[in-house]
Amino acid sequence: MNLLKAASTVSMWTLLSRITGLVRDQLIAAGFGASALTDAFNVAFRIPNLLRRLFAEGAFSAAFVPLLAATREREGDEATHAMVNAVATVLFWVLVLTCVVGVVGAPLVVWAFGAGLQEFDLAVVMTRWMFPYIGFMSLVALSAGVLNTWKNFAVPAATPVLLNVSMILCVAGLSPWFRRLGIAPIHALSAGVLLGGVLQLAIQVPALRRLGMVPRIGWRRGALRQAWHHPGVKRVLRQMAPALLGVSVAQVSLLINTQIASHLGPGAVSWLFYADRLMEFPTALLGVALGVVLVPGLSALQARGDHEGYSGHLDWGLRLVMLLALPCAVAMLVFAKPMVTVLFHYGRFSPQAVDMTVLALQGYGFGLLGLIGVKVLAPGFFAQQDLRTPVRIAIVVLLSTQLMNAVLVPWLGHAGLALSIGLGAMVNAGWLLFGLRARGLYRPAPGWPVFVLRLLPANLALGGWLFWVTRSVDWLGLRPHAMLRAGLLAGAIGVGAVVYFSLLWASGVKKSSFLRRD
Repeated sequence: MNLLKAASTVSMWTLLSRITGLVRDQLIAAGFGASALTDAFNVAFRIPNLLRRLFAEGAFSAAFVPLLAATREREGDEATHAMVNAVATVLFWVLVLTCVVGVVGAPLVVWAFGAGLQEFDLAVVMTRWMFPYIGFMSLVALSAGVLNTWKNFAVPAATPVLLNVSMILCVAGLSPWFRRLGIAPIHALSAGVLLGGVLQLAIQVPALRRLGMVPRIGWRRGALRQAWHHPGVKRVLRQMAPALLGVSVAQVSLLINTQIASHLGPGAVSWLFYADRLMEFPTALLGVALGVVLVPGLSALQARGDHEGYSGHLDWGLRLVMLLALPCAVAMLVFAKPMVTVLFHYGRFSPQAVDMTVLALQGYGFGLLGLIGVKVLAPGFFAQQDLRTPVRIAIVVLLSTQLMNAVLVPWLGHAGLALSIGLGAMVNAGWLLFGLRARGLYRPAPGWPVFVLRLLPANLALGGWLFWVTRSVDWLGLRPHAMLRAGLLAGAIGVGAVVYFSLLWASGVKKSSFLRRD
């Protein structure tokens, strides 16, 4: 399998997901602005999202996917299906209990995330609407792990589009109806999240059926007991313990930052949310795509004992990070205002909200290489079924991030929170890289110094062009001319891309050097 083609497939679907996500965020920004209402929704939405990242895409995937790939490589499809059935049975019943507890305990959960919210009660109601989303998404994570192991990357990558589409449709269709009924229109967003979870799970089933890998969930007590004692379930649970701690560290950091932001005044949580949405665009397009492709491949290489191929996979991923993430970081630092203005400066989204969101986006920009690099480096440990090392590193990074918050937030406000996350990610990525090299798991291929030197002129030229465009156009003043403003943004990015890749080509960086087979 061509790794670049597989990563491109994931990236293209992720691009569509991010585009629909930006449309969704534009509707939210225009309809509700950056206010106490959007702060309440963002905190409520962050709770199931945190649990999704904690249990579904985080600890569960980190423990399940490498074991699944290794089991298939060593024992075959039949044994792998039996393990999937057992894991799905245990996961389903744990999720039922989790969702019930979450709905009942919503006030305590919201208090932990945003005690300073002005619309606290609204956040509690929306949390109860959206909490079952974690159940659907955890089952989606299981399905995606199976499909990715069978090298079917398209369906899991396309799945997030359904969440954005359902939220867009619910905002457009339900908001006016809710307003007539005397219900806060922002509740339409909660309905869209729940509907999106249902649709994302439903789309997995046909793809799993074609592989003959639809999980069979045991409904009786005996089936649950049998599943609980399956060796694969025990191994997943053992691996999940350190993985859960590692992912928890990142999510605890997010929880603390949200709590701090809720005390910085109305709008602070939302400014960080909108900046985060733009930061996640390159993070998902590149980091998530590479992580999805690398984990099954690295796990299979580890099972075969192919150490040279293992190191080569990591080297390939890191070079792509430098090639594509570095220009994105440059754009976030020097081109933040045009992007935020064109995407969000409509309706109730004020010029002040633009400026505050720009500051947060630039804070994230300082750490973008680290945020994406971790997605490539951490799988190097996951595929070894070593989750303890990334956990220890993450704990130290959490402590250092909070120390940076103590220094930066009084000085920079909400932007200090974003900058702390970015700088912490750089520390995390650097430490993971050092660990992989120290263990001999990664040996840089020849040519890195020359490769980096070829990147520098292209990035300097790109930064200079984007800086000139930012200063030459009155982006806020063009608000009445939305199409013209959007056209200028697209044109500036297009010219920047041509400049960047032309200089890379002229310096000797070729596409053929990134073609690699699994």
